[in-house]
Formats: sequence, structure tokens, C-alpha cells
Amino acid sequence: MSHNARYSKDTFKTRLTWQDLDPDYLRQLVGLAKIEDLAGAGLAHRPERLGDVTTALMPEGASGRAQLTAREPLIVCGLGLIQAVLDSYGQDCSFEAQSQDGDFLDQGQIIGILSGSSSALLQAERVILNFLQHLSGIATEARLYVDALGPSETALLDTRKTLPGYRVLQKYAFACGGGYNHRIGLFDRVMLKDNHLAVAGATGGNRLTETVALAVNTCEYLAIEVEVDSLEQIPPVVEAGADIILLDNFSPEQLKQAVEIIDGRACTEASGGITLNSLPALNDLGLDFISTGAPIHQSTWKDIGLDWL
Repeated sequence: MSHNARYSKDTFKTRLTWQDLDPDYLRQLVGLAKIEDLAGAGLAHRPERLGDVTTALMPEGASGRAQLTAREPLIVCGLGLIQAVLDSYGQDCSFEAQSQDGDFLDQGQIIGILSGSSSALLQAERVILNFLQHLSGIATEARLYVDALGPSETALLDTRKTLPGYRVLQKYAFACGGGYNHRIGLFDRVMLKDNHLAVAGATGGNRLTETVALAVNTCEYLAIEVEVDSLEQIPPVVEAGADIILLDNFSPEQLKQAVEIIDGRACTEASGGITLNSLPALNDLGLDFISTGAPIHQSTWKDIGLDWL
């Protein structure tokens, strides 16, 4: 990286950890899931009878144990939510993990053991599985994309294409799969995309340079990223001092030319139409980053079982 750049590539290689997530926020998500099940949350007309009408038929005061098992190969994710879910149904339930987030588990491997009130475990079962299956699906898909990129200096980033309310969890799952996290929201990076430039009348030339320079000079403590969709836009953006240049829907040949033009004066990020099949052709172009939302929005839930012992 040239000495002209304000930030090194490693500055942007960040991953959310479980400790970065707000416990109160997660409890709210768990609480929402619980009242969907027990009280019809989301319905315009709530049911007259509330609660778990099936578990009410089970023997009172019974306790038990259940095992969470991977029913297919997967990267496990979301274990930190399990105790929060159990606590929302009763204080006498516990979870003993036999794996940790980010672990690869083969079919049949045990994720962990649940124990406590039988009624609480029965009520919590679907909520626990919903979180685990969804987040493990994202982590597993992210790992496929990281593996497709191969032994490259280029790092894989996620995007803001996340389900409303679940962003931090989905980005955390992406990180568990081996990727890195792009900006979390609109607050932690200036990102001038094509529509911003269109609104500012700054799609090229001096106006583009002036707009990017304004961001650099006004937001000195934030990284400045600019999206370009042509090679001609790159020199004005570099001249203005952008920290990251997002190369949108460039062909591999165009990406190679872009990297040469930028010449280390800013970090480079390719985005748009990234697939498992296209990644291998991009791993040796000298890009700093490739960003894609696909491992989040195209992932499928993984098959995880909760079986009574």
C-alpha cells in the first residue's frame, strides 16, 4: 500500500465477535420469537387462549435432557443464543456446549446437551432450532465462498443486505464462516454510491473530485469509500483522496486495469454479481477485497436435530 493512503488494508479486515453483540438486543429478539409462539405476536387479532396448549398436557414438574445434533455437515453458529432462549422460558434450564461457533461439524456430531424442565425445553425447542439452523446456514455458505476464493491475499466482505432486525447476528455468522464484515450501518463509513453521486451531480470530472474531497475533509475520522462503474471515474476519485474504491460490476480484465490505475493509492473492492463460480477468477488480480451479500441472502438453513435423551 502506498504511503499516500490513509489506511492499510488490515484496518478494514474486521470481524464481529459474540462479545460485540448487545445482550439486551438479543434478548429482545428472543422475546419476540417467544411471543410469536405463545401469544400470536404479529396478528391483528390475538388468540383468546394463550400459551402452549400441547405442553400443558405433559406431566407437571417433569425434567429431562435433549441433544442437539448436526444432521448434515455444517459450520455451527449461534450457540450463544441457546442459554438466552432457555432463560426466557425458565431459570432451571442449562446448555452444555460440545462445540463452539465456527467449528466444522460432520453429520452426526453432537452440538451440545440441553437439560432442565421438560415443559421449558419443549417450548424453547423451535426457537432454538430456528436461530441455529439459520445462522449455521449463513456460516456454512460463507465458508464455501471463502474456500472458493482460495489461498488469496484478497479478503471476502459481507454487505448490508441483511434481514431487518437480524443484521448483527447475520454478519456475525458471516464472520464465523471465515469472512470479514463490511460497514455495519450508515454511521460507520462514508460510502458514496452511484445514487449519491447522481444526486450530487458528481458522476465524473471535477465535480466528482470535489464531492469526494468534501467527504475526505469533512469526515476526517471516517473511511471514505466511493463506488465507480467505469475506469474513467477512477482518477478523479484517487485524486480526491478516497480510502476505498468500490469497483462495481467490472469484468476481470477491467478489475486488473483498475488495480493498476489505483496503484496502491487506495484499497480496492470488487462487488456485483459475485458467485461461487466467479470467485476463482478474481483471486489473483491484486484486489484487496471482494464483497458479496450472497452467503447471507442465498444461504439455506442447515439440518439440526433436537432429540430427547
